[in-house]
Amino acid sequence: MKSFLYPKLNPPSFTWVRPEAGRSSAAKVHEWIEPLSAASDPEKSKEADFVVVGVPLSRSSISASGASEFPDSFRRSWKGFTTYNLDEDVDLAEMTAVDAGDVPMHVTDIRRCHDNIIAASAELHRHFRGSKICAIGGDHSITAMMVKGLKQARPQERIGIIQFDTHFDLRDMSDNGPSNGTPMRNLIESGVVRGSDMYNIGLHGFFNTKDLKQYADEQGVNYITLGKARKKGIEATVEACLEELAAKVDTIYLTVDMDVLDIAYAPGVPASTPGGMATAELLQGVLAAGKHPKVNAMDIVCLDPLKDSAVQPTVKLGTHVFLTYLTGVMLR
Repeated sequence: MKSFLYPKLNPPSFTWVRPEAGRSSAAKVHEWIEPLSAASDPEKSKEADFVVVGVPLSRSSISASGASEFPDSFRRSWKGFTTYNLDEDVDLAEMTAVDAGDVPMHVTDIRRCHDNIIAASAELHRHFRGSKICAIGGDHSITAMMVKGLKQARPQERIGIIQFDTHFDLRDMSDNGPSNGTPMRNLIESGVVRGSDMYNIGLHGFFNTKDLKQYADEQGVNYITLGKARKKGIEATVEACLEELAAKVDTIYLTVDMDVLDIAYAPGVPASTPGGMATAELLQGVLAAGKHPKVNAMDIVCLDPLKDSAVQPTVKLGTHVFLTYLTGVMLR
C-alpha cells in the first residue's frame, strides 16, 4: 500500500520485518516504529505521536560528508535499542510512531533537493497536526528547509529555534549558497525566523570567524558558549533558553548538529572538533528540550556513518539522541 504522501516521500530504504501477530508488545525500537507505507489504516496514522522522516542530503555540505547515509544506518541501529528507558522509567511503546520514509533527492541539483524537503515538510506538518516530526539528516542545510515547510503549513505561527552546535551557521549566502554553513542565516534573510528567536548552545573553540559573531550580534541571535553553559549547567541553560523563547513564539524547532560533540565522543562527524560536549551533556540538553510543550519538531544532522568506526558509536549516539527527545516528550 502506498503512503498518502507520494511522490513527496519515498518508502524507507530499509525496513524491519514486523513482529508476529499476537505478540504481546514491542520490546525493541525496530518492532515499534511502523513504516507508514505498510500502515493498515493511513488515516489512523494521523494520530501518531511521532513521525520519522529521512532527509538523505549531504551534497550541500562544506566538509566532505556522507551524512546522506545516516537515515539508513539510523534505521538499522534500531535493533540495538529497547523502547524502555531505564533512567526515566518510560516505555516509548506506550505511544505510536511511524516512519514516513525518505525525501527524494536529485543526483546533482541541490536546489531541487531543497525544494523537495520544503514540500515534504509542509505535507507532513499539514497531515500530522498533532505529531512530533523528527527529521533525520543529512547535512545542516536541511534545517532551513524543514523549518520553511513548517512555516508553509502553519503561516500564522511564530517559530523559534533551539540549536546545539559548534558553529553559528550564519555564513554569507552569497558566498556559500544554501549550504550546511548557512541554514540560520537562510532563515533570517528569508524572514521565516527572527534572529532574536534563535538560541544556539554549545559554540566553542577556534571554529567560527569573528564576522559571524558580529552578524549574530547585529541580528540579535542568542548564543551561549559551551564554557558558559557548563558553568551554569547544561540542563539549566537549556531550560532558561526555552523559558525565554517560549514567551515569544508559538512553536519551537530543535536542531541537533552532532558536531557539537567532542571528537572523542563522535568520530563519525564531518566537522568534528576537540573541546565539544560530552555524550551525557548532549543527552541532558536534548531531554530538557523534549520535555518542553512547545518543542514540536526536531532534526539530527551532520552524522556521517562512513567516517564512524566499525562499531558505529556515533550512529548509536544519534539514535540515542532521537530516543532521548522522545522520552522528554513522554515526560511532559
